[in-house]
Amino acid sequence: MDPRVIEQYATRIEHDLEQNILPFWIRHTVERTRGGFIGALSDDLVAMPAPSRGALLSSRILWTYSAAHRRRPDAASLAMARHACADLLRTFADRTHGGFIWSVDPEGRPLECRKQVYGQAFAIYALTEYHRATGERAALDEAIAVFRLLERHARDREFGGYLEAYAQDWSPIEDMRLSVVDMNEPKSQNTHLHVMEAYTNLLRVWPDPGLREAQAALLDVMLTRILDTDTHHLGLFFGRRWEPRSDRFSYGHDIEASWLLWEAAGVLGDPGLTARVRPAAIRIAEVTLAEGLDPDGAVLNEGSPAGLTNTDKEWWPQAEALVGFLNAYEMTRDERHLAAALKCWDFIEARLIDHRHGEWIRGVARDGTPLAGHPKVSFWKCPYHNGRAGMEASRRLRTLAASARA
Repeated sequence: MDPRVIEQYATRIEHDLEQNILPFWIRHTVERTRGGFIGALSDDLVAMPAPSRGALLSSRILWTYSAAHRRRPDAASLAMARHACADLLRTFADRTHGGFIWSVDPEGRPLECRKQVYGQAFAIYALTEYHRATGERAALDEAIAVFRLLERHARDREFGGYLEAYAQDWSPIEDMRLSVVDMNEPKSQNTHLHVMEAYTNLLRVWPDPGLREAQAALLDVMLTRILDTDTHHLGLFFGRRWEPRSDRFSYGHDIEASWLLWEAAGVLGDPGLTARVRPAAIRIAEVTLAEGLDPDGAVLNEGSPAGLTNTDKEWWPQAEALVGFLNAYEMTRDERHLAAALKCWDFIEARLIDHRHGEWIRGVARDGTPLAGHPKVSFWKCPYHNGRAGMEASRRLRTLAASARA
């Protein structure tokens, strides 16, 4: 492809990142009175009543602005990262039992004090990135402490992988669901994907032998238990012994896993695992390309062996597809993947970016109608997916353009 075209896409993506996403969260979500962040904001920027505010939002904002400052040092991004780090540690850290509670009420009082492993993973991911951006050792020490808690309490030494959730004191609980739309099962793909993502980031700055062993074991679980090697979809929910509990799959998680697996293998640096991950990552991307794309370039939400089960086009699968297909192109030089990534960006620009009020909307139905009733800022809606996609995609496209010119 013409390097000038690739650079034009990089410029468009960077403009959205630097002039839309990053300024939006600084301008509209910082809570100046109590500290922290506004828990919910409508598409037209009206503050909405929110029953709770989660550590997840603070962690994801912390990662995003730490990564943005590391990419391009900027006083505003650094201030936002510091604000998010202070909020995460002040509001959500459990100084008695360790780790981070799940949510607080609108006044900042503890609400859900459970230890969701998914939430601990994002704290590791974010605190590590903050350390990478600032050099502050205390943030790295906090991330290491949470890693050790997960290895002590959540890792299943008998059957492999990690259990979903615990009570505040790390004792077992009955309801382990990540959210009301998830199944109450002891293991999930989503949690393992993000523990792997967190351990990858931690390995970059702390190549501890115990962490390396845990990550190698986790990669093996991803390849042998969570990935269906016949279909190259990732299962969603499992029993403790890895009995599949659902036949559904998520195209967004599939393509996200494709590039996060490859990144994890690269950072771990184990030649044997890298050789196993490479064909799996490529095949996952190929299956998403063949099955999960609509003609307009968007990734559909979910499917099953019987066909599509959710044809909405939410913001985060598009962000992950943008990166995932670029990663697949880098691995294979198959032009179909590059074309898919660029067409996905065209869809994002036309359908998801809110050119009036800022940021991206939650998503659209298959007919292009915006999904109603979903706030732009919420417990789950944050700048992590699209902010990361902006940073990853623009960097990769600039590199591709330079390589094409060489």
